[in-house]
Amino acid sequence: MGLNYKDAGVDVDGGNRFVKKIGPIVKSTFSDRVITDIGGFSALFSASFPEMEHPVLVSGTDGVGTKLKIAQRMNRHDTIGIDAVAMCVNDILVSGARPLFFLDYISCGKLNEAVLVDVVKGIADGCALAGCSLVGGETAEHPGVMEPDDYDIAGFAVGVVDKKKIINGSAIKKGDIIIGLPSSGIHSNGYSLVRKLLFDMKNYSLDGSVDGLASTLGEALLAPTRIYCKPVLRCLERGIAVKGMVHITGGGFYENIPRILPAGVTAIIDTSRYEAPQIFSFIQRTGEIEDREMYTTFNMGIGLMMMADRDNAGKLITALKEAGESPVEAGEIVEYRNGPVEIVQGA
Repeated sequence: MGLNYKDAGVDVDGGNRFVKKIGPIVKSTFSDRVITDIGGFSALFSASFPEMEHPVLVSGTDGVGTKLKIAQRMNRHDTIGIDAVAMCVNDILVSGARPLFFLDYISCGKLNEAVLVDVVKGIADGCALAGCSLVGGETAEHPGVMEPDDYDIAGFAVGVVDKKKIINGSAIKKGDIIIGLPSSGIHSNGYSLVRKLLFDMKNYSLDGSVDGLASTLGEALLAPTRIYCKPVLRCLERGIAVKGMVHITGGGFYENIPRILPAGVTAIIDTSRYEAPQIFSFIQRTGEIEDREMYTTFNMGIGLMMMADRDNAGKLITALKEAGESPVEAGEIVEYRNGPVEIVQGA
């Protein structure tokens, strides 16, 4: 019998079994706009938006990064898919867009059905939290490129917003209030630093306890990225004016906030107005990391920021609380000073 694809490390039959296994999970996320089944060459989605004058599609793509190594070391794979969805849908949310659908791409050294079914379950959970459909994806075995137990996840989301309601930060001005929505922890950025510090340099155990943490270190590090779509969109649908939003991801405060600020203003963030998860102080203390580095690498307890004028800020905070969020008045916009962002401890 001659050489076949399975001999080379790619199990086509196993891949087909995997697709059948995840079929019900994926279909559970379908809205009535999804007009294809699983297994086609592409996904078809109805793009009729009669409620909008000028619908604009908004897209975003991202991955989970080296947080995957934490999931793999803990052999827990059912939440990492939430991170993959969150990193994409939160990015398109800041334009005021409602997520419509998500597609994933999973690469692996060898298809481990039990592991990857859990990954897809997490992706489906993330889509449910975002209110979008998981319309398809791709899983590829890469023997010789990846180790058998390795896998990686990337994906992209598409959303829609009425052109007249696009949020881009251009109206932000002096006196506006910055409202922060809490993060669950590190989310999905900075894990290369975390892994080098805690495991390569300090040899911490993922199963161990750490002073100040209510969970094991591994559980704190694996806490999934929060998805802010439903509470924020509920506020926008009520007509509360939001001038700008920022998803605090890689680059932290110093790199992300300036992306939506117009010229001539500075965002002042007062860290005394909220309490960040203890995982951040533990990392900073353990690595003797400077404040600037922490606020350039991590979200430091705020996963999403919203800018509104003073008259609307109170309404927005109330609406966010009614939607189940715990907003904080994290700062304000002032005339330009020494840079676009200043971090202070007590104004």
